[in-house]
Amino acid sequence: MRGVIQRVKHANVSVDNKVIGSINHGILLFLGVEDIDDEKDLEYMCDKVPNLRIFEDENGKMNKSMIDVNGSLLVISQFTLLGDARKGRRPSFIQAAIPEKAIPMYEEFIKRMKERNIITESGEFGADMQVELVNDGPVTILLDSKKTF
Repeated sequence: MRGVIQRVKHANVSVDNKVIGSINHGILLFLGVEDIDDEKDLEYMCDKVPNLRIFEDENGKMNKSMIDVNGSLLVISQFTLLGDARKGRRPSFIQAAIPEKAIPMYEEFIKRMKERNIITESGEFGADMQVELVNDGPVTILLDSKKTF
């Protein structure tokens, strides 16, 4: 699984000009599922995202997690994170999981965040979404459950 984490002051996602998910202070996560992902990858992301220490402590150091600061989470499915643009000019998305695999993993990630009492909003898988955010910092972190970067 791949993720792009952005620390935000606020963020929302709309489909057909209707806001379907909105958060204040917290994390906006763009999440992509790879065709070879399994339970281990899901668990890695479920542990890493809410515990990543990217929020400032009283000394201005990034030393607190989303949980520590009572932040919220907005999760957006994004298969394009698996795009491979090393050859040619058009990215290949062959590594992205098909919807029959990606949707259950995406939904399970959201479910597990809610089970941890994290305020979690989400986009609509496969929809044409518009995402608005105010990146706080800016802070943007790349995650890969295979640890390729």
